[in-house]
Amino acid sequence: MIRFEDLLRPTLAGLYCPPGDFYVDPVQPVDRAVITHGHSDHARSGHGAVLATPQTLAIMAERYGEDFAVRQQPVAYGETASHNGVEVTLVPAGHVLGSAQAAIRWKGVTMVVSGDYKRRRDPTCSRFEPVPCDVFISEATFGLPVFTHPPDAEEIGRLVHSLRQFPERAHLVGAYALGKAQRVIRLLREAGWERPIYVHGALERLNRLYEREGVDLGPLSPATGLKPNALGGEVVIAPPSATQDRWARRFADPVLAFASGWMGVRARARQRGVELPLVLSDHADWPELITTFTELRPEEVWITHGREEGLLRWCELNGQKARALRLVGYDDEDEEAAEPGEAA
Repeated sequence: MIRFEDLLRPTLAGLYCPPGDFYVDPVQPVDRAVITHGHSDHARSGHGAVLATPQTLAIMAERYGEDFAVRQQPVAYGETASHNGVEVTLVPAGHVLGSAQAAIRWKGVTMVVSGDYKRRRDPTCSRFEPVPCDVFISEATFGLPVFTHPPDAEEIGRLVHSLRQFPERAHLVGAYALGKAQRVIRLLREAGWERPIYVHGALERLNRLYEREGVDLGPLSPATGLKPNALGGEVVIAPPSATQDRWARRFADPVLAFASGWMGVRARARQRGVELPLVLSDHADWPELITTFTELRPEEVWITHGREEGLLRWCELNGQKARALRLVGYDDEDEEAAEPGEAA
């Protein structure tokens, strides 16, 4: 019987698979990397070979250039690649477009690295699929019972209501360029908002990529070249950093909104000067985390990053063996560094 640490172990560079000689979401350049999704704290450039879904590879190429790695190995959902006798299967994680869990199998042991994930439906990406496993490696961004995110339709409904209530004011929504911005746009479309949505220039390339991948965002217009006091009654989507910039002053008495799981914490909303906080997260909340652990019932749960103390206590009370890896280099939602091009 092999030890789980023989298959995956934490290192300074990230989770390392000794028999396969590769890392999962390494925080430093390595010879071989499996990348779960395109956010910059998980997907870095400079690796020798990168295995990921075709969508994640396309996102990395868009952000870092076509030569972001020496070699690229696209693996579609459900397909299995093998290296040195270790099998890697990518399974939807429900986080953003192309996001995947890495199911790693060797000598009868299955370990699943979730990357970042959520369980609720997202109209811009494939839904999370649970994978039976011996070890489930989970994030814990919202790993406290206080974090129970409301339904998406309810939050978007608050935005639509505000647009009707204040038709003279522009509504400026802060949303990160990869995943959150496109999700807000699609949710608005599903809520019946058919008018053009105005977007900051930093979002345009990823919006086009999403549309190439079959995500219909509807009519979009650039939020540039506008006269002062523009776009009353319209929606403008921009990276969070841009909402605090001079760029935002051109809009008509803007209602500042921010789409984030952290908007459930009133102090954070006040700190950012957010008038309309929208609790929309691309991470699992507490009920989704607990549902996942209960559904999978793995032999062990490993927690990579986030608020692990609450989950460790829950596991202890429920007879689930668990440990915290305390990996460094991964950011909480909406706390990551500015994305490439955000200041444009």
